Amino acid sequence: MSESTRTRVERRDLLVEVGTEELPPKALPVLEQAFAEGLRARLTQTGLKFQACESFATPRRLAVLIRRLPVQQPEQTIKRRGPPVSAAFDAGGTPTRAALGFAQSNGVSVDALGRERDAKGIEYLSFQGSKSGAMTAALMPALVQQSLDALPIPKRMRWGSGDAQFVRPVHWLVMLFGREVIHGEILGVASGNLSYGHRFMAPAPLRISSPAQYAKALAVRGKVVASFATRRASIRTQVEQLAASLNGEAIMPDALLDEVTALVEWPVALSGHFESRFLSLPREVLISTLQDHQRYFAIADASGALLPSFITVSNIDSPDPQVVRSGNERVVRPRLSDAAFFWEQDRKHPLAARRPTLDAVTFQAQLGSQGARTERIAALAGTIAARIGADQAATARCAQLAKCDLLTAMVGEFPELQGTMGRYYAFADGEPADVAEAIRDHYLPRGAGDSLPQSAIGDAVAIADKLDTLAGIFSIGQKPTGTRDPFGLRRAAIGVLRIALEHALDLDLAKLILSAVRLQPLVEVQAGAEKIAREVHDYVMERLRAQYLEHAAETGITTEMFDAVLAAQPPSLVDLDARLRALVSFVARAEGASLAAANKRIANILRKSDGAQAHVVCVELLREEAELGLHRALQPLRERALSALQSHQYAKGLDLLAMLRPQIDAFFDQVLVNDPDQALRNNRVALLAEVHALFGHVADLSRLPG
Repeated sequence: MSESTRTRVERRDLLVEVGTEELPPKALPVLEQAFAEGLRARLTQTGLKFQACESFATPRRLAVLIRRLPVQQPEQTIKRRGPPVSAAFDAGGTPTRAALGFAQSNGVSVDALGRERDAKGIEYLSFQGSKSGAMTAALMPALVQQSLDALPIPKRMRWGSGDAQFVRPVHWLVMLFGREVIHGEILGVASGNLSYGHRFMAPAPLRISSPAQYAKALAVRGKVVASFATRRASIRTQVEQLAASLNGEAIMPDALLDEVTALVEWPVALSGHFESRFLSLPREVLISTLQDHQRYFAIADASGALLPSFITVSNIDSPDPQVVRSGNERVVRPRLSDAAFFWEQDRKHPLAARRPTLDAVTFQAQLGSQGARTERIAALAGTIAARIGADQAATARCAQLAKCDLLTAMVGEFPELQGTMGRYYAFADGEPADVAEAIRDHYLPRGAGDSLPQSAIGDAVAIADKLDTLAGIFSIGQKPTGTRDPFGLRRAAIGVLRIALEHALDLDLAKLILSAVRLQPLVEVQAGAEKIAREVHDYVMERLRAQYLEHAAETGITTEMFDAVLAAQPPSLVDLDARLRALVSFVARAEGASLAAANKRIANILRKSDGAQAHVVCVELLREEAELGLHRALQPLRERALSALQSHQYAKGLDLLAMLRPQIDAFFDQVLVNDPDQALRNNRVALLAEVHALFGHVADLSRLPG
């Protein structure tokens, strides 16, 4: 197609809107992005180039607007391979039925066919031609269906008597190409140009005249702000202005702002108030009540203290806002009253008094009670505390009390406050401050980017808690598969890694995991404890590998480097990290690639040496100048390098070993390792084994590319 022809291709805007019952609010941003990305990718794959793609999402719709989309695919190039030439013609050169059939299927004569050879040199008949592209309108129903089918929906539902499945029942479908409706049926609904506005303020059908008018039509006639980003910005502005009018500042975490945005189509912010007496409750209780249970924004003054006010975002522009305000105040008051009652009742009994009751509370059917789990955590935390210098008595006390707040009425109503309430109750009971703080901290980090425990006591109990979870769940064969992780093992593993690395804790993770497995109550687990421990360790290391690779652009760490260091079995995560950092610097040097290749060659030789590497190098058997040179260079370096490596100065040790490059290169250039003389061969293998062992104090360099 010529340039002048391309410029004349007609283009139109395309609108696809799927109207549903209320979509799950926490999933809405993901669904919006996935739908737009899926449709964009499929259009690109078909050769349909467009100017821009805009997505929309409200509680009742997902929509995509494609700007300036061609009405037809570009001309399609066809390439086909036919039968081998040897089968296409008989001995006299007459086309066979295979050749005639291939030519006929392409609408040409045999003489018009071309020829091509494959990688093996076999010659085939071939055809190359072109055909007109399909009309965009004909392609769209299938592309939309494929994009919807690919959405990340964990569990799809059916509705009515049809077979369609989606995250929520679908009630309308708009597919508009310019002013033309693309007819089709998707998810059991026929397409058209009728959308629907706000469920209460504009419930009548809303005709969309053109894709470009979609957002405006919904806003003006439908009382719906279709853009998630626009709605979110409007909510933020309204809430900030309303909080300022109350002489405060709204507490507005991103997750709450996103969820509120996903719950409303026409946001109207309103303030409400509650009795000042509730301010005596712990701050976290108030915030949890307002945010997690009611989706309200709490308000704090300039000092950070909470005010007896909140902001809610209504989904309707009420003619009488006071009615809406009163309704929200009426809802929140009994919740706060319940919290105040729980706070008063829970403090009548100290945490320590609840410890015996944990023995009657099941943790997991096969893994026993919360009380038994408490004892496992205490035993493991004691081992960790001794290693990292944490106060043993305080660690033991924290471990015994850490799960006691699970039995309080407050945590029963607000499970997200476990640990937090334990801290408050411990302080109320007169427990030492470090114990109380560690009770809260042992749940940390609760998620990505969360803070870590603030004391060695908290570190010890937090790691013990997480390792017990990992060991227990692996012991009963419930390890995560695919995207399913019902016990939060991925979070537990990452928590252990972050605490150990960011707090530089010199812990032998493999031994701790084995101890955690052996503490599990299942008798049958003990015989296979080492196998289970290896599985847990491998799982944690996979999480560590993923963390390093996630930041590979900044650190330079590759999966081969990680595997090379892991193969050397470093005694702790801190040691592993130090080796990796040193290896990155080493590989970047000119000597790095050469020595990595040499180690790979040495490793291959040692694998085939039938134990010859176990021999001691005999100087009298060193005949060639190159092997003598390597031996002479190795002797003064060995002790210096070993001293650096054994004191974890890996960069310094590798710098020293890098000085061997000329001698190692000369050895492989000039010395025949597999000498016919068995004694010479064994001696040379033993010399290479010494070199390999020195590098092995850092990593197995044979695993690196080269």
